[in-house]
Amino acid sequence: MQLALTYDDVLLVPRRSDIASRRDVDTSTRLTPRLALAIPILSANMDTVTEWRMAEAMALEGGLGVIHRFMSIPQQVAEIGRVKCPQHDLMQDVQTLGPHRPLRDAWALMARSGATSVLVVEPDHRLVGILTLRDLLFEDAPDKPVREVMTRGDQLITAPVGTSYEQAKRLLHEHRIEKLPLVDEQGRLRGLITARDLVRVYQHPRATRDGAGRLRVGAAVGVVGDYLERAEALVAAGVDVLVVDIAHGHSEQALRAVREIKRRFPDVDLVAGNVATAQGTVDLIEAGADAVKVGVGPGAACTTRIVTGVGVPQLTAVLNCVRAARPYRVPIIADGGIRTPGDMAKALAAGAAAVMVGSLLAGTDESPGETVLRDGQRYKVYRGMASEGATIDRYRRLGLGIDEASFDARVPEGVETIVPYRGQVSDVLFELVGGLRSCMSYLGAHNLTELVESAEFVQITPAGQRESRPHALDTY
Repeated sequence: MQLALTYDDVLLVPRRSDIASRRDVDTSTRLTPRLALAIPILSANMDTVTEWRMAEAMALEGGLGVIHRFMSIPQQVAEIGRVKCPQHDLMQDVQTLGPHRPLRDAWALMARSGATSVLVVEPDHRLVGILTLRDLLFEDAPDKPVREVMTRGDQLITAPVGTSYEQAKRLLHEHRIEKLPLVDEQGRLRGLITARDLVRVYQHPRATRDGAGRLRVGAAVGVVGDYLERAEALVAAGVDVLVVDIAHGHSEQALRAVREIKRRFPDVDLVAGNVATAQGTVDLIEAGADAVKVGVGPGAACTTRIVTGVGVPQLTAVLNCVRAARPYRVPIIADGGIRTPGDMAKALAAGAAAVMVGSLLAGTDESPGETVLRDGQRYKVYRGMASEGATIDRYRRLGLGIDEASFDARVPEGVETIVPYRGQVSDVLFELVGGLRSCMSYLGAHNLTELVESAEFVQITPAGQRESRPHALDTY
């Protein structure tokens, strides 16, 4: 019988190092052969972890977010759009007014929204002008129509839908303007890029971007039902990575879905999982996976191992799957069980190209989980996607009836809980990446390839585990 270990069972042995500062190491990786990340971290495709805000924050920091599939196809497509082209999709943040409205309405709209300008549109959304705070400063006739004061449409600088940030930057600079409306072929307003948007973009030089300068994003699909229709819609929306999302990735359904998705969309990177064995890894790769997600039961809100008795402790699972994937040059993603920066460092030292994180990110501002207060402390809701609550909500969001008999027969393999509030995603990632950098400096590894090459694991006892944590200290 094979002995299987998880992260707490081992430590990495320090080595002679020539690294003077942890800033001198390179944490970049390849999620797939075609997709590079500045940091080896993905946010989990769970409904209390990753929707567009999380995916955007992850990409800005150099990682990647995978938007969960437990929503309608149009909703998931819209989530992709808000990451890929936020200036196109966030029309609710663009302040508009009709040309016949009085100036007092423009004043009120600016005061209410904090905006310094208003785009003037006809009822059919055709852009006819712009009204700025500067235009209003010396006007003392509040009943005067907006059209008499605005800068007219024929004097406006606009750009077509699909304009990249680089193109927008050139136009804003060339014409010395701060706002660039985006219009369609009929001249209807479809979005807005501002100088403030560009400042935000260039504050994140290590962000995960595509060739057009847009943030990259992944999205999950299932293996039955509308999965092909969903994949097609996501590809059309510009998704960068499709993730086949199923608890048991070494099933005939999963293998069939991977083959079919890869056949229909050969130019889109495809991640598949989850598996915990070498053979599961090989079978997914041969079916067409560009990366394999490893982890059966290690997640913080997962009870699969308790309920079913099935699983492989995560470190052993990662080591075995990495070994199997190496001849194919296909990356492994360690999904689940990451509770500390040290856990992530061990997963990467074992050969994983990246880790997928759920519970650590669920407590952040950007996660979609509900915020609750207990004893004066803030928490956020976090749940496994096989929990009973997640399943019921999934049926309701999709407008499906809940079959009580089927739920009575079903045993949940996840729990619903709360996690401490942790601030912004950037704070959590700073801690995780900082721990990884320190690990690399202890092992003399200048990059993640050298980390794997220099890694020597030692198995420790329960006494060693206790020794590794703060101990023999008075509390006050």
